[in-house]
Parts: sequence; C-alpha cells; structure tokens
Amino acid sequence: MKQAIFRAWVLLLGTVLVMLSCKKDNVSTTTSATASLPDVFKQFNTSVTISVEGNYVVLKSNGIPDHKSPYFASGNAQYEAYNGSNPNFSKNPNSIQTQNFVFKIPLNPAVASSHSSTPLGPMGISINGVPLYNQYAAGNTPLTNEINSFDQYNGHPQNSGQYHYHVEPLYITNTKGRNALIGFLLDGYPVYGPLENGSLITNAQLDIYHGHTAATADYPNGIYHYHITADAPYINGNGFYGTPGSVTQ
Repeated sequence: MKQAIFRAWVLLLGTVLVMLSCKKDNVSTTTSATASLPDVFKQFNTSVTISVEGNYVVLKSNGIPDHKSPYFASGNAQYEAYNGSNPNFSKNPNSIQTQNFVFKIPLNPAVASSHSSTPLGPMGISINGVPLYNQYAAGNTPLTNEINSFDQYNGHPQNSGQYHYHVEPLYITNTKGRNALIGFLLDGYPVYGPLENGSLITNAQLDIYHGHTAATADYPNGIYHYHITADAPYINGNGFYGTPGSVTQ
C-alpha cells in the first residue's frame, strides 16, 4: 500500500513539474516575440494592434483616422466641415466606415530581385492606422480631379468607406513634424515626410521607387526609406523597392 501511494505521489509531482515547465516556456516565447518588435513601431497610435509572427510584423487597424473630417456623419463627434485651403474642394458621396485591416510586413526588409507594382488600394499603413494609397485614382488614372475631394487633412474615403491618403497626411505632419515617420509600405520599408535634414525633398533626389538610403532618427545607421513629396508620385514610384508582404481587409 505504501509503495502504491509513493508511486502515485511521484507521478503527481512529475505532472506538476511538466505543467510548470510548459507554462514557463510559453511565457518565454511571448516575451521573446514582444522584445523582437523594433522600437520604431511604438510610434503607431494605440488604435493599431501590433505583434510579431515569424518574420513579419502584423498590424491590425480599423482604418478610422484620429482626426476630424467632413466624411464622418454630421452627428459623429469627429465630424468637421471642410476648412482647408483648396477652393475647388468637392466632397465625394462616400462616408468613413470601420474596416478590418491586417497588414503583414517583413520584419527585416530587403531589396527585391524583381520589383512588383504597387496595387490600387492599400499599399501601406500610416502611424494612425489609415491606409496609404499610390498615385492613381480608379482605373490607374491621375489624381488630377480626385485630389479636389481630399479633406483638410488630405484624405478621403472610397466607395466602401475606406478612408486613405494618396499624398502628405497633413494631420500627421502638422502634429509630428514634416520630417516624421509617416508609416510603412507593405515591403517593410518606412515612409517619411517631405523634410530631411531641414530641407524639402524633391523627386529629383529620389530613385524611381521614390526613396533613397540615408540615416534617419529611427535608423541612425541608415536604411532605405520612401519620402512624401509635393509632386506625383507623392509617396511611391514605379513599384515596391522590397518584397511586399500582404494586406487583408
């Protein structure tokens, strides 16, 4: 009888030790994943949920801007009538709707051997969770007319209510500075505002993908990055510099 009781206690102790070991392993894995997230991603606002999955940073966003707009319903606390500087402003018929974005971008971006075109629709994400679009309107047409529907912060929604920026997001650059981090494209490379070292960047200073390699406040050792400029293509040029991840919505 005593031997049976002793064996039972040994089995129970072994089970407890295994459970504690598993729990410890789970905590270590979570801590390691959190620690591997680069500090630069702490600049995203709290509406964006960020995690690391393998070789990707995963960013989840509802796409709602953190500023006011005439594209919110008039009863919404974020509604604000247009008060920008474009005398030709013409509000489009769409309104801002909650989205369900999941962006997966490379944790360690690298130049692509073959550069793919940016899509119509989200090609990146800004630090407030709003998607970044390329330089084209529907049908790959220039933004010549569509630009007149941009609100006072240079964004507008498309027909499913997806608010987005094609050009400089003025709320971000007004509050963070025109040299600030704007966000990331799907290839994992950062996007910065139009100022660098106190000077405005022009298209002539950038490559065909609308970027260059230089040190930034977030990457003092240098990194390839995109810049927003006043002229087309505004954010990105002839495709992604790196290999893009994915976005679902």
